[in-house]
Amino acid sequence: MIAKQSAAQRDTGASTRKRLRGVLLVAALLSASAAGAAANEAATAFQQEVHAAMDRMMRGMDAAPTGDVDKDFVAMMEPHHQGAIDMAVSELRYGRNPQLRRIAQEIIIEQQQEIAAMRIAIGRPLPPSAPAPTTIPPDGAAPHPLHHGDPSQ
Repeated sequence: MIAKQSAAQRDTGASTRKRLRGVLLVAALLSASAAGAAANEAATAFQQEVHAAMDRMMRGMDAAPTGDVDKDFVAMMEPHHQGAIDMAVSELRYGRNPQLRRIAQEIIIEQQQEIAAMRIAIGRPLPPSAPAPTTIPPDGAAPHPLHHGDPSQ
């Protein structure tokens, strides 16, 4: 009788282990699927932001000529630079690669400086100041602080 109980217990133990493996496999697959879905959502949000930035840039660069080459140049270059800033902000919001995040920070700083220099060169006021790009965590929680709005200001 003891031998029969041991065999029955072994069968129950083996059956329990098989069920546990099955449950763990399903949990692992669901976890991987959820992680993939979260990554896909971030990629989709990134793509939407970048496309919106490019659309704003293209509309801004379509300024009517004024006849003043220097002002026309700035009128087209400012939205171009702002588009680069907006795309870099999206990289900071969703990107994970430390090297690319650092490059995005540099792009923001350099493009802001060039916008300021072009405005000064044609006698336009400086754009409003913005927080440092390092304040944007890679989880996308920060608002979009760096868009200056109408490039004709």
